[in-house]
Amino acid sequence: MSIAHPSRRHPRLTRTAAAAALSLALLSIPTAASATTLVSPTPLRTTTTHAPDLASTSRQPDHRPALDEPALRKSLQAFHDAGMYGAYSAVRDGSDAWQGAVGVADIDTGRRTSPQMEHRIGSITKTFTAVAVLQEVGKGHLALDAPIGRYLPDLVTGERGRTITVRMLLNHTSGIGEYSGAIFNTADSFEGNRFHQFAPEELARLGIAAPPFGTPGQGFHYSNTNYVLAGLLLRKVTGQSPESYITSHVIRKAGLRHTYFPQSATISGPHAKMYEAAYGGFTPPRDFSVYNMSWAATAGSLISTMPDLNRFYRALLGGELLAPAELRQMKTTVPMEGSFMRYGLGLLQTTSACGDFWGHNGLVLGAMTWSLSSPDGRRQVSLGFNLTRYQQLDANNQPVASPIDDAMNDYIAQAACGTTKNTGPGATSERPLTAPAPTDQNLTSPRHPAR
Repeated sequence: MSIAHPSRRHPRLTRTAAAAALSLALLSIPTAASATTLVSPTPLRTTTTHAPDLASTSRQPDHRPALDEPALRKSLQAFHDAGMYGAYSAVRDGSDAWQGAVGVADIDTGRRTSPQMEHRIGSITKTFTAVAVLQEVGKGHLALDAPIGRYLPDLVTGERGRTITVRMLLNHTSGIGEYSGAIFNTADSFEGNRFHQFAPEELARLGIAAPPFGTPGQGFHYSNTNYVLAGLLLRKVTGQSPESYITSHVIRKAGLRHTYFPQSATISGPHAKMYEAAYGGFTPPRDFSVYNMSWAATAGSLISTMPDLNRFYRALLGGELLAPAELRQMKTTVPMEGSFMRYGLGLLQTTSACGDFWGHNGLVLGAMTWSLSSPDGRRQVSLGFNLTRYQQLDANNQPVASPIDDAMNDYIAQAACGTTKNTGPGATSERPLTAPAPTDQNLTSPRHPAR
């Protein structure tokens, strides 16, 4: 899902190591109606490569050099060689596009990955949910700075209902606590919740009852509860399930063919198995590709492909999904605690030596995703992979940066900037595009359950 706030009561919570990927939750509900024709504004020259253990490539933004496909292949291959089981990526520079894949989708059979595999995108779902809410703002059905208690008086009550606004939900400044620690709280809970069906109201109440992260408007505190409430808000003002509304007004409008909310615990299209290592708690890493994602709801349950994600952010940043006023609001950011990144309304912003990028990331059990676009949507990279929390923990139970993290950051820099370590033309620093951040689930080691 999206990033969940770390808790001092859960010493072995997931936190990516330095320069590792920031994770944000995503929501998916696959339906036959969710598939539509992919529409591209301009013809794409697409190159797809997948030789034995060989990666594929893409192109770059603005002042970055054009796509260097051999370098992209080599860099993605290095990600696999560093220890990542399997990865798939789509890169774009203007009308040129590249897709590639490396490694295995199933470590038991040796089945290979492919560039267009469907993938649980976790917290990237939050961008889709935020777009839907902002569409309703544009129609005058919601007000960004109205108190949430006006719309959900039975859920968010009292002073918080009067002071927390719709905007605070979308930019994670509400101070509302995190629900995932209440449902993933023992060594058995990850398996125990595999097929459990959670109602969004139940998740919202758990988050509202959890210790608050701060007072409303005080600062950025990532909480999946905010986006479960955003989904309930959509249901209240539209009269539809939020999944149906997002499918019709966001997914179809963007012309996405392989993005959907799952209707069961399985992924319907070709996909990789999803391996969770839990910092050594699962040895060998355990497959969680079959999982009921109702626990993530509109905060992190979507399924998509890497080409679809590039198309989505290109449509969003190009003004196809929101009017200019709402897109400006979406790109109005606040500082993210503990990160050089900034967060808008379901949209993160990162500044590298080769320029600004907008997008999001997502992390759920066994699946991680990054999707970043230049401000004009010209240069894009989306990357999915199927082994998570592979780092070792130090004496303070914090993940130690792994060679896999370094290789991932080098690949993203190559895809976005045309060089590794973000040292492109005019570079003044080597600050990576990605950053450490809290994760979607309050994950504890199965050997050391949360206390």
